[in-house]
Amino acid sequence: MAIRLGDIAPDFEADTTGRRIRFHEWIGDSWAVLFSHPKDFTPVCTTELGYTARVKPEFDERNVKIIRISVDAVEDHHGWTADIEEAQGHAPNYPIIGDTRLEIAKLYDMLPAGAGDSHAGRTAADNAAVRSVFVIGPDKRVKLALVYPMSTRRNFDEVLRVIDSMQLTQQYSISTPANWQKGDDVIVLPSIPTDEARRCFSKGVTEQKPYLRITPDPSA
Repeated sequence: MAIRLGDIAPDFEADTTGRRIRFHEWIGDSWAVLFSHPKDFTPVCTTELGYTARVKPEFDERNVKIIRISVDAVEDHHGWTADIEEAQGHAPNYPIIGDTRLEIAKLYDMLPAGAGDSHAGRTAADNAAVRSVFVIGPDKRVKLALVYPMSTRRNFDEVLRVIDSMQLTQQYSISTPANWQKGDDVIVLPSIPTDEARRCFSKGVTEQKPYLRITPDPSA
């Protein structure tokens, strides 16, 4: 079953490199990012796990928890950790889920129902679709879903940028324009009349079109 934006993120229990978790309980009142990778000891994913560990403080500042999943065993994850630290200078400092029966990969529509029920003998190419990013809010709803090809490293700075936008637009009656970065001007929602917008946004409102009104970032 396809997962759409706004859906409740499927809940599950799983063993991780930290402890066994119930996913929704683990998220708690935080935001969460669930990253998947097709197989341990693969080159692109090695760079991703190292980089994510390096920028984890940026996620912490935004009240975002990070968790990874691979259709390999937790024991393999522990073995891979040393390689990641040696190659990238940073060991994973977040939990990695073991999904040896492919149950969570199927639950999140990353693998088809007919993919089998064991990770044994599967190659990275068999698991190529397990390259997703899900951002989940404190309400446990999916806020963002991305799928990357195996050959292309994911852009975690972009994930942070989107989280900044989502957290800001949740707080104010605004949206963010193309290529927005934190601190840039934002767009007043079309549902708010211009006179009302000028009362609400004390930094001023510029009307480029009746439906396109710009105001400085209200949080800056």
